[in-house]
Amino acid sequence: MPVRLRNALSAALIALSCLLVPFGALAAWAAYGLTDTGRYVRTMAPLATDPAVRAAVADSLGDGIERRADLGAMGPFVRDAVRSFTHTEAYRAGWDAANRATHDAVLRAARGADAGGPVTVDLAPVADRVKRELVDDRVPLAERIPVTHTRVAVLPARDVERLRRGYDVLEVAAFWLPLTAVVLAVAGIALAACRRRALTATGLGIALGGALLALALTLGRHFTLAGIPDDLHRPAAAAVYDALTTTLRTTSWLLLALGLTTALTAWLTRYLPGRRASPAPAPSPPPRPTRAQA
Repeated sequence: MPVRLRNALSAALIALSCLLVPFGALAAWAAYGLTDTGRYVRTMAPLATDPAVRAAVADSLGDGIERRADLGAMGPFVRDAVRSFTHTEAYRAGWDAANRATHDAVLRAARGADAGGPVTVDLAPVADRVKRELVDDRVPLAERIPVTHTRVAVLPARDVERLRRGYDVLEVAAFWLPLTAVVLAVAGIALAACRRRALTATGLGIALGGALLALALTLGRHFTLAGIPDDLHRPAAAAVYDALTTTLRTTSWLLLALGLTTALTAWLTRYLPGRRASPAPAPSPPPRPTRAQA
């Protein structure tokens, strides 16, 4: 194969490999990170003590209690009690229970374990924890707070089928995209006429992919928060977004560091002593003349 054609094909394979790197990292994070209930609950657990999240939860719980019970002038007092409740151990346990229940419900719907219809979560256990805490603190009218098995919709029925299709595609992409990226990179380096240059280009491409992934996360955060009209809940949404994408941000920086290290190492190999031209062998002495020639 001509050298020019080999280099062109190698460059195409390496470019395609580097293009797949951020998409493969994103798919693997979503398929293996977000779909693990235990990991999701552990990721969300520290947010229970985040001031913005606590304020948003207290506001939502206070609104829910006021809608279900005619508290009258006691409404502000109950809201203060709910804010105090968000600093208790019972609240943190309820936070974990609510996140686990929500994640389980969405995951079951994505895997097709439930029949068609909206994805709902029964938050009665969480409300019961709030009521018991308020009763133990001798809050007036706390016993009047109703605890009913009201199922809260977290995903409309029209989006369930789309979620299932997306989950099926995600499972396939999370395995094949990273594998394809590795295969293409190896093939591109092996095909190149100068493998050192191909390895350097691959490292730079991986670093660029990591930088693009970090940029995508920053833009995603901006547009996600811009779509929340409520200024009160925006800081809480920012805290949740940052917690969920911590692993992906770390991955983007690792890709950037790995790519730059690979490119720098490949570039420095040109200066290794073993790659210098070996000196020309010394010329052999002329043959001594024979007696007949003399």
